[in-house]
Amino acid sequence: MAENKERLFDQFPEVSYAEWRAKVEADLKGADFNKKLVWRTNEGFDVQPVYRAEDIADFKTTDSLPGQYPYVRGTRTDNDWLTRQDIIAETAEEANKTALDVLTKGVTSLGFKVAAPEDVATLLNGIALDKVEINLTCCPGKVVEVAKALVAAVEAAGAKDTFRGSIDYNPLRRQFRHGVEGVDAAAIAAKACELLDVVAPVPALRCLTVDSDILANAGAFIYQELGYALAWGAQWMTLLTDAGRTAEEVAMRIKFNMCVSSNFFMEIAKFRAARMLWAQIVKQYGADEAAAKMLVNATTSRFNQTIYDAHVNLLRSQTETFSACVAGVDSIVTTPFDTPYKTPDTFSERIARNQQFLLKEESHMDKVVDPAGGSYYVEELTVAIAQEAWKLFLATVDEGGFFACVGDGRVQKAVNDSCAKRHTDVARRKEILLGTNQYPNINEKAADKIESAACKCHCGCGGHEDGPNALVNKRAATDFEELRLATEAAAKRPKVFMLTIGNLAMRLARAQFSTNFFGCAGYEIIDNLGFNTVEEGVDAALAKGADVVVLCSSDDEYAELAPAAYKYLDGRAEFVVAGNPACTDDLKAVGIKDFVHVRCNVLDTLRDFNNRLLNK
Repeated sequence: MAENKERLFDQFPEVSYAEWRAKVEADLKGADFNKKLVWRTNEGFDVQPVYRAEDIADFKTTDSLPGQYPYVRGTRTDNDWLTRQDIIAETAEEANKTALDVLTKGVTSLGFKVAAPEDVATLLNGIALDKVEINLTCCPGKVVEVAKALVAAVEAAGAKDTFRGSIDYNPLRRQFRHGVEGVDAAAIAAKACELLDVVAPVPALRCLTVDSDILANAGAFIYQELGYALAWGAQWMTLLTDAGRTAEEVAMRIKFNMCVSSNFFMEIAKFRAARMLWAQIVKQYGADEAAAKMLVNATTSRFNQTIYDAHVNLLRSQTETFSACVAGVDSIVTTPFDTPYKTPDTFSERIARNQQFLLKEESHMDKVVDPAGGSYYVEELTVAIAQEAWKLFLATVDEGGFFACVGDGRVQKAVNDSCAKRHTDVARRKEILLGTNQYPNINEKAADKIESAACKCHCGCGGHEDGPNALVNKRAATDFEELRLATEAAAKRPKVFMLTIGNLAMRLARAQFSTNFFGCAGYEIIDNLGFNTVEEGVDAALAKGADVVVLCSSDDEYAELAPAAYKYLDGRAEFVVAGNPACTDDLKAVGIKDFVHVRCNVLDTLRDFNNRLLNK
């Protein structure tokens, strides 16, 4: 049967890349191939519109199988990832009750935030520690005592050899969150060594964490998260091997907590590249191949979540969860869709769990290992992202290592610069957030559903003033949400009237564009079927109490219609031309100053209108 299928391809003549390229360029009719079809990524490399077998013929990434060094295709021969839920509760008793409940609903990994070491026993009461992965997060100052409590609980349960879990020792939180300057590497090494001694009786208890998800959720590009994650992991290796620990001991205690964004194929490539590069780094320290396996928990992004049209967050996190499972990570946390504006409730947490179960039980993704392996595109992306991340890794090491670069703020500055660029891209709609900067639900109200975002971890992390080296930590949608919330709070909601006239196709297209444009600020939109004269349209707009009149027509007609409409309106409302016609300079000469089109900075334009309209 296989041979018969293979012979089917004989019916189609082989087409070379040169032949394909010639045909495409003919279809482009003189347009530049690179400008039209080649994508320049934020990661620093170009993505071609098509890849072929010859593009990956010399790649070493295709030589190994799942479970084989350097683990580009996965560290396991199965894809049965753990479904993790991070428990949010006010007390240890409540957290334990919630944990016991969700364990009956398919969860196989739990995350707890520990306020005090004595809470550990309460948190774990009734949980089968030989069957459920346990992950604890606490303040760095309490990590040794928390580790002692966890080890005691595991030993009491007789689960030393079967327990799987982690303690999140991240000594850089204050530097990232509050910009505290300097990193005391010697003190970190001393505490880490003490921690290694405490967890020694439990072989599969990881206690040295690389929390690169912090960087990704602050706006880092994908190659930055990967490059800095590798540098952070290498810093642990250097710090502790210099302190006399073996490379195997250190590597087997490191856990990577990474983010996964909505860039589907790039994220798959990131995790594949991460395993490959980390395996080679660990081997350079003299560790064996078994110790070079990267343990990764992937959490879906918070950076791209939105308050408005929040159910779109489900689409984002489903894509992200899919990327992570295809990439073969060890566990996944699917962030509930309502996280940006409240403490997730039982409904949103159930949906988040079910997003993973859908991939397992309906799509059977846990039955396939590295399904992207061999894809020309994914293999090319894997190598490309590895190369860019490796450059950043080497640069960070050359500059003194990850801790030094965090201590003086270089890492935070690089991430903040990326965050600023991404915010600019969102403002200009180069990066789309559905429901926020494109196709908004203009009648949605969100102010009443937003709860306080004050720190509830009881760890004192909120007691510091943010310094200049702190990560910005602004979601991509924040600026647009501030606009809409200001509109909601205003005494009067601005009305935008579409004065549609002339060429039918152009006026409809530009009315739709303008509706989406001004809808991003939450204004009331009044659309129309069309008018015979601009005077008729202006009169109708004023009768509706319009604050803004948007003229929607064709470029050819604007030279006549726009000055007439502007003159007749006579300052009784703001006047806008939808488009960027060739006669723009002539229109500006008669006093028209507002134009909306695809080259506009949507955010800055709407901020200007808010300043004019909400302060009347």
